[in-house]
Amino acid sequence: MSGLQNNINEKKIYSLIGLCQKAGAVGAGEFQTEKYIKSGIAELVIVAEDSSENTKKKFRNSSEFYKVPFYIFGNKDNLGAAIGCEFRASLAITNNGLAQRIMEELNK
Repeated sequence: MSGLQNNINEKKIYSLIGLCQKAGAVGAGEFQTEKYIKSGIAELVIVAEDSSENTKKKFRNSSEFYKVPFYIFGNKDNLGAAIGCEFRASLAITNNGLAQRIMEELNK
C-alpha cells in the first residue's frame, strides 16, 4: 500500500473512532478498557503503538481470554485526539457494527 493510501486509511480509522465516541460507544483509558473487556461489552480493543510493552501484553492477554478482537494501532496522542481527549493508550469499542467497520479498515 502506498504511503498516501496508508495515510487515508489511518484518517478513516481515526474518524470511525471519533464516530464511536459521538455514539457513546468508547471506553477510553486503561481502567475503562479493562472494565469493558471484563464486563463483556467490549467488541474491539485498540492499544496505541507507543504504549508500554506491559500495557500491550496486559490487554493482549485480557482480550484473548475474553475473546475480544485486539489491535495495536496509532499512537496515544492521535487516539486521544480522535475522541476529543488528551492522550489515551487504550480504547474499547462497544458498538458491534462500528467495531466491525474499524476492523475492516485495520485489516486493509
